[in-house]
Amino acid sequence: MTTPLLTVNGVKTFYGNIMALKGIDIEVNEGEIVALIGANGAGKSTLMMTIFGQPRLSEGSIVFDGRDISQLSSHEIAELRIAQSPEGRRIFPRMSVLENLQMGATVADPAHFEADIKRVCALFPLLQKRMTQRGGTLSGGEQQMLAIARALMSRPRLLLLDEPSLGIAPILAKQIFRAIRELNERDKLTVLLVEQNAFHALKLAHRGYVLVNGEITLAGTGRELLERPEVRAAYLEGGRGEAQGA
Repeated sequence: MTTPLLTVNGVKTFYGNIMALKGIDIEVNEGEIVALIGANGAGKSTLMMTIFGQPRLSEGSIVFDGRDISQLSSHEIAELRIAQSPEGRRIFPRMSVLENLQMGATVADPAHFEADIKRVCALFPLLQKRMTQRGGTLSGGEQQMLAIARALMSRPRLLLLDEPSLGIAPILAKQIFRAIRELNERDKLTVLLVEQNAFHALKLAHRGYVLVNGEITLAGTGRELLERPEVRAAYLEGGRGEAQGA
């Protein structure tokens, strides 16, 4: 029987008096890519941030590798080898690409630094050419690659990816999805993925969840959810041409 690496059980999160998450239950098994899809404002990013300790949940539990992490600080969570590439990238714009990567490596063993730099540059060759360039001068797609690479520098067991393709050119988005698949297949990296492009997310994921107004309404394999008529109607309408060309 598979033991989940991450279990979110009955999680409720508030912003002031507004309940953003209304009792969320999800599981992510080791070595899986799990996608979380839903409309804007459904609570996807709130769930990702709650797992990472900001905001703090009000009810429920979050268990990582058998340990309840619900009350840990974000720094303590990072030290457990959970890494986050947040929505909006949030790189350090005044720092160089190399300095951003160094920031990501602060919780990892320094002995691995050079090897890890080579590893992320093999995934994202554009970064190799930009090492001395300030993060803020990169294109949106390059900044997204840097945000993911920075997260990978901590050698995570679980990578939280929030909207990796948002606002970037399709060719760079495809490169990012290809890198996620490679990390999972080659390194067995476990990934929880929030993605506005439901087709690509579910095509990539082993399993997925649909989040509507702070509640999970559907769950299944990526293929099962792609075939559900309500998922197609809500999230895949107008995407067929792109889907066929992907």
